[in-house]
Amino acid sequence: IRLKVFEPLAPAAAGVADGDLKRKDFRSREVPGMQLTVQVAPDDCTGCGVCVATCPAHDKSEVKRKSINMQPIGDHLDVERAAWASFLAVEAADPAQWDPASVKTSQLREPLFEFSGACAGCGETPYLKLLTQLFGDHMVIANATGCSSIYGGNLPTTPYSCNSEGRGPAWANSLFEDNAEFGLGIRLGVEAQQRTAVELVALLRPALDAAMGAAAVDDLLANVDAQGETGIRAQRERVVALRAALAGMDGPDVARLTELADSLVRTSVWIVGGDGWAYDIGAGGLDHVLGSGRNVNILVMDTEVYSNTGGQASKATPRGAVAKFAAGGKGGVKKDLGLEAVTYGDVYVARIALGASDVQTVKAFLEADAWPGVSLIIAYSTCIAHGFDMNRSMSQQKLAVQSGHWPLFRYRPSPDDDAHPFQLDSAEPSVPFAEFARSEARFAMLARANPDRAKELVELAQEDVSARFDYYRQLAGLHRAAPGHAGDAVLAEDEDEG
Repeated sequence: IRLKVFEPLAPAAAGVADGDLKRKDFRSREVPGMQLTVQVAPDDCTGCGVCVATCPAHDKSEVKRKSINMQPIGDHLDVERAAWASFLAVEAADPAQWDPASVKTSQLREPLFEFSGACAGCGETPYLKLLTQLFGDHMVIANATGCSSIYGGNLPTTPYSCNSEGRGPAWANSLFEDNAEFGLGIRLGVEAQQRTAVELVALLRPALDAAMGAAAVDDLLANVDAQGETGIRAQRERVVALRAALAGMDGPDVARLTELADSLVRTSVWIVGGDGWAYDIGAGGLDHVLGSGRNVNILVMDTEVYSNTGGQASKATPRGAVAKFAAGGKGGVKKDLGLEAVTYGDVYVARIALGASDVQTVKAFLEADAWPGVSLIIAYSTCIAHGFDMNRSMSQQKLAVQSGHWPLFRYRPSPDDDAHPFQLDSAEPSVPFAEFARSEARFAMLARANPDRAKELVELAQEDVSARFDYYRQLAGLHRAAPGHAGDAVLAEDEDEG
């Protein structure tokens, strides 16, 4: 399902058949006079029903009817195919008009992750879609093996796409055990290319000043780390001017700078994977990256189980849940990966759940990308292994937060001694953990098989919930300044060892 805002169509707009595209006036102070359309891709809809279940708009005369409703595909396929073709033909409004992004405006940006082969109702894919809507045209992804690497790279197809300018995410998949290091290596490579490009600009400065003007070259160098849609677009225009100037010059340095010119535009590097990678198999490498101080972002999509390999327990599996290798219900507590990262003090950490707070989710992505050091986002991701109707994915995430099973927080490092970097974004639990557990088969099946053990584990899990929330609340009241980071010294080899 897609949204698009566009200028009112001419009577004979190219590629748009009259009547195919349902649209209405778009209310916006920033960009008045626009129109809005909402369209489903009929051949790619998985029928998960999440959009219908989540939609809050009901027909006043027929309460069960919503703004969007599930219908037999055969009755609508031809009409919706024509509407989808018209939707694709319409030119969207410039996304720079909504910079910085919000929950509303983020969904008006073109997704560069679409039509994946993930399970219907998958809780991971909405995070990846949002990620590409915010940063997709200037991002590189290092993807750990797991569900996200299967639906993300099931060649010869891929859900990652590009925009009309040919820009999109650069994606690569590594192993469970080294994806964090792989992503860190990508970050180091990006930094090395940018340093080389800056050095070449300095080397060619006299010629570039003559061709472009000294002020233009100064602007180019001052904005190599420019952020946001507006800042990045302006820097790309400066790079276009640089290439034009280089076209009238020759020499090996000119050729090399021409090759590296795009590295003068900010690249957002994301290390992506699931809990099996982050909590277990790749935990050592992840910790290595967390302590590196480098400008790299990490997204952990936490399904609390090894989803791709069939539902085995991981250190992310909560107490009381039944999984393979934990048939009697996991007896131990879930590892708190976010709290581990918080101990560094200079790592941005967020624990999010899209279905519980879309505002906090978007803020976390934007803040993580803006933080100049390491960022870690742990995203609650519903999964078929949890054992509930997946059209309730969003409401189930909300229930997980309300029960205290998944408290939301952001840890925003600050050099200020008076800062309160730990921000608790969810209220005190208002639903008993037992109610949440009854709503998912991974907990409920133990109650049927072994009621006494299930009761014991649910009571212990409730104690975990209360203790964790109390501890988080204490952390939210603490002052803490982020430790300084001097970086790592690079020692040059002696040219003459003799």
